[in-house]
Order: sequence, then C-alpha cells, then structure tokens
Amino acid sequence: MRNRRPIVFAAALTAGALLAGSAALAADPIRIGFLSTFSGPGGQLGQELLDGFELGLAATGGTLGGRAVEVIKGDDQAKPDVGRQVADKMVERDKVQILTGVNFSNVLLAVAKPALDAGAFVVSVNAGPSQYAGAQCNPHFFAASFQNDTSSEAMGLEATKRGIKKMYLMAPNYPAGKDFLAGFKRTYKGAVVGEVYTAFGQLDYAAEIAQLRATAPDGVFFFYPGGMGINFVKQYDQAGLKKTIPLFGPSFSLDQTVLPAMGEAAVGAFAATHWAEDADDAPSKKFRADFEAKYGRLPSPNAAQAYDTVMALDAALKSIGGKIEDAAAFQKALETVKFDSLRGHFRFNRNHYPIQDFWLAEIAADAKGRPILSKRSLIAADHADAYVDKCAMK
Repeated sequence: MRNRRPIVFAAALTAGALLAGSAALAADPIRIGFLSTFSGPGGQLGQELLDGFELGLAATGGTLGGRAVEVIKGDDQAKPDVGRQVADKMVERDKVQILTGVNFSNVLLAVAKPALDAGAFVVSVNAGPSQYAGAQCNPHFFAASFQNDTSSEAMGLEATKRGIKKMYLMAPNYPAGKDFLAGFKRTYKGAVVGEVYTAFGQLDYAAEIAQLRATAPDGVFFFYPGGMGINFVKQYDQAGLKKTIPLFGPSFSLDQTVLPAMGEAAVGAFAATHWAEDADDAPSKKFRADFEAKYGRLPSPNAAQAYDTVMALDAALKSIGGKIEDAAAFQKALETVKFDSLRGHFRFNRNHYPIQDFWLAEIAADAKGRPILSKRSLIAADHADAYVDKCAMK
C-alpha cells in the first residue's frame, strides 16, 4: 500500500455550486490523515473503516463543506509506537488538519495528545477510550462512533433483563478490553463468575475455553475484534459450548469484518449494536446498497460509523463555509451538527462523545444465507456514556 501518496478527491461542479462555494473551493484542500490498521490480523478492520469513509466522500462529491479533500493514509500495524511515528509525520510533514481512522484504543491513546497539541482535530471513526470521555476530554477531540463502554452497558442491561444469573467475561488485555468489560459490569446485576484478560493478538483460546467450561456459567460476554474474535468464536463452537452457554458481545466482535470467516459458528450469538445490516430506514437502505455495489460485501457498523463521520464533517463545515482554519467555529459547528445519521438518533454530548440508541441483535442468516446482525429489540434509547460528568468542558 502506498501510505505516503495522498488521495485527492475532486468534484465536478455545477454552476450553482460554483456560485455558492467559490471562495471555499478556491482554498487549499482540507487535509485528512487516515491512520488505521491495514496489516496483520486486524487489517480488515482498518479497510472496513476506510471503505465506509471513502463511500461517504463519494456521496458528498469528494468535498467537505464545499472544499476538495486530500486523504493521506497510514498503517499503524495495531502498534501504538508505530501509530505515533506515522501520526507525527502526518501532522508535522503533511500538515493534516483532521486525524481520523484509528481502530484500536491503545493506538488512539498514543497518537491523540501529540496531534491535539500540534493543533489538529482528532475525530475518531471507531476507538472510544474512556480517558477522552472523562478527565482528558479535549475541545478538539470528537468520537463520532461510540464510547467503548456503552454497547457493553447495553448488553449488561439486556442480560439482566433476561435473568441470566452467572456471566463469564473475556477480553484482550488492552484499554478497550478493559473498557468493554467495565461497561458490562456497570449495568449487569447478576454474578460475574469469571473475568479473563488474554494477551492482545492471542489466537489460541483452548486453555481459556477449558477454564470457562469448568466454571459452568449461564452465559459468556466477550469482546474480541478482528482475527481474535474469529478464532475465539470458532473454537468456542468447536468445543461444543454454543448450544449450552450462549455468547453475548458488542457488535464489534460479531459484525461483517468477522462474520464471513466465522460462518455458522456465530449464528445464534447476541450482540448490542447501534446499527445493523437489516436496518430499514431510507438512509441505511441506500448506504447498504451503495456499499455492497461498490465493495461486493455487506457493510458493518464500523463502516456505518465511518460514513456517518463524513456526513457529520460535511454538515459542520458547510455551516461555516468550509473554513476549517477557524478552529473555534469548526469546534462549535461539530458540537451542534445536524445530519441524517444512519443511526437515527445521534448527537454529541458535551464531552464530544455520542448520545445514541442501542439495539439487541441476533446473528442470523439473511435471504442469501449470509450471517448478519439482525435487529430484535431496542435496549436503550439516547444512551450517554458514564464518564461525561468527569469532563470539565461546558
């Protein structure tokens, strides 16, 4: 992949568009650094986010707020030190005005502060660490995706409602893993009979599954993105546990970045999600059709978040005539942005994390036999994260 070569999006302009936005279009392109994981077991996650982001730019005619866009891609390899090196080059050499794309929270925590200190806006399309939702909230940091804990909080509510008395929890040992399990424990009222943190990137779970079996819980809540999730779910099914101990997770462990590889092993598992492939609102139907036509596969909530991020940026920049150089105006525009979100109810809280709905989904086969997240019922409406009161921003 040519990480150093920018992708410049240019739009054909109608006479009306020229009259409406000639000043903005005459300005330099808006420079965006898209730093994500494009290699290794998590490579599909970064590609999914980029595909959703680029589909959003195609929908806006290759512009944001009427200005051309220059997207500079970088591979963090799911390593915080690598991510920091690439992000520093994007900010210092390429002078990016927005840094986005990061999938893993440990990478985002490594790159966000130096980027913010250098004057860039950080707009997350995926990772939602608790630190920036609370005490480290920053006027120029926005998460257009979720706060890590929130989908797990929704699943904790659902597990409690279902009367599941004993839950076993598993996640990789890194910031998002800890956030996801913390969120579940915050709302779950039953007993946690096991809480296991495995090595980040681990792919063999035989020992952990044997330990889980011996504990005999009523359910398992897990968070494993990418290749970790594929291996865990398949090994769980091979161990014969799926039929006796149901699996529960956030959608990020059971979405289209992993479901094709999981196949039948995932069918019957439950997830809490803010978007699903069978969403029947008009914007979601169009997004799904356009995504499948362009990429030949179904989109995941990750792609939907990235698409929504473009829509939010475009709407905010349109409201200020594309003048991203006016940082105070751009911040205010994002804080109050209104756009047709694929998620329906969406707005930024005062800590710049979303307030949004969460749904229960079950992994089921669609009409073509493909496993998808299929909506079942609303779990929590207008759900905000638990850290906002620790944020000093007004």
